[in-house]
Amino acid sequence: MMKKIAVFGAVSAALLSWSLPSQAGAVLDAVKSRGFVLCGVNTSAPGFSSADSQGKWKGLDVNVCRAVAAAVLGDSEKVKYVPLNSPQRFTALQSGEIDILARNTTWNMTRDASQGSVFVAVSYYDGQGFLVPKSLGLKSARELDGATVCVQTGTSSEKTLSEYFNANGMSFKTVVFDTTEATQSAFLSGRCDAYTTDMSDLAGARLRSGNPQDYEILPETISKEPLGPAVRRGDDEWFQIVRWTFAAMLGAEELGVTKANVDEVRKTSQSADVRRLVGVGEDMGQMIGLDKDWSYRIIKQVGNYGESWTEFFGPESPLNLPRGLNRLWTDGGLMYAMPIR
Repeated sequence: MMKKIAVFGAVSAALLSWSLPSQAGAVLDAVKSRGFVLCGVNTSAPGFSSADSQGKWKGLDVNVCRAVAAAVLGDSEKVKYVPLNSPQRFTALQSGEIDILARNTTWNMTRDASQGSVFVAVSYYDGQGFLVPKSLGLKSARELDGATVCVQTGTSSEKTLSEYFNANGMSFKTVVFDTTEATQSAFLSGRCDAYTTDMSDLAGARLRSGNPQDYEILPETISKEPLGPAVRRGDDEWFQIVRWTFAAMLGAEELGVTKANVDEVRKTSQSADVRRLVGVGEDMGQMIGLDKDWSYRIIKQVGNYGESWTEFFGPESPLNLPRGLNRLWTDGGLMYAMPIR
C-alpha cells in the first residue's frame, strides 16, 4: 500500500508541475530589465521591414516585434531595430545581439536544427522566382540557360538557384553581394540578366527600379519559402511568448477583432474565444509569464494579421500583391491560428 501511495504522489506532483504557469526565462528577464525588445530585421525589404525618411521602421516583420513589445512591455514602440544582412542574422541571434530574428527568413531544417535557432511560426508563405528585364523577351525560367544571375550570398536562394539550374541541365554565372540593396542595385544597373530571391522581394525590387513596367517576374516558382520569426534555442518561455503573440494576431483576424473594434468587442462579446483573446475571459497570459491583457494590447496597439497584410502588401500598398496562400484557412489559404484556450 505504501508503494502505491508513493507512486500516486509522484504522478500527482508531475501533473501539478505540468499545469503550473511558466517561469520567466533569461530573455524575458533581459527584455524587462533593459526596457525594449531587440529585433533583427532586413536592411531593406518593402512589406517586411524598411525605414522611412524619418527612420521609422514599418512592415509585417516589424509588426511582429511591435506585438511582442506590446505583450511583454505594454508598449509596441519599445523596440530597437537591428538591421542585419543575410550572413549576419543567425550569428546575431546566437550571440544574444537580438532577441527575435524577424527578417523574412525561410524556415528550413538546417536553420531550425543546426544553427542555434528555432522558428516560432510561418508569417508569410512565399517561393523563389526570377525577375528579368522585359527587353530580354523571356517568358520562362527555362530560357535562362547561360544567364548571369544576381543573388544575395548567405541566403537559401543561392543554393536553390544552383539546384534548379543543375536539375534542368542549364549553365549560369552568379554575381553575389552581402546585402539586399547591393544585389538589387547591381541587377537594376544591368550587371545581371536576372535577379533571384523570394517573389515578395522581387516585387519590391521591381518597385524600387522606378520603372516597374520595364521588368517582369517569370511565372515559375522554384521553391517553397515559408518565412517566419525565429528565436534563440534553449529559452522555452521566450519561444512560447513569441509563438503565441503571432497566434494572437492571426486569431484576431479569424475572429473579426481589429484595432478599431477591440474595445467595443471587449465590452459586448459573449464568445468565449473572443473574451479570452481580449482579456475579459480566462487568464491565458499567466501560462506564458504575462498578464491577462497581453493579447488585448497586441490587437489595440498593432492590430490583427490581416490589417498588417493589407497595409504592407494589399491593393492599396505600393507592392499590391495577391494574398494567395497567406489567406486565412477559412478563405482557402494556409493561415490557421492555433487556438488560445
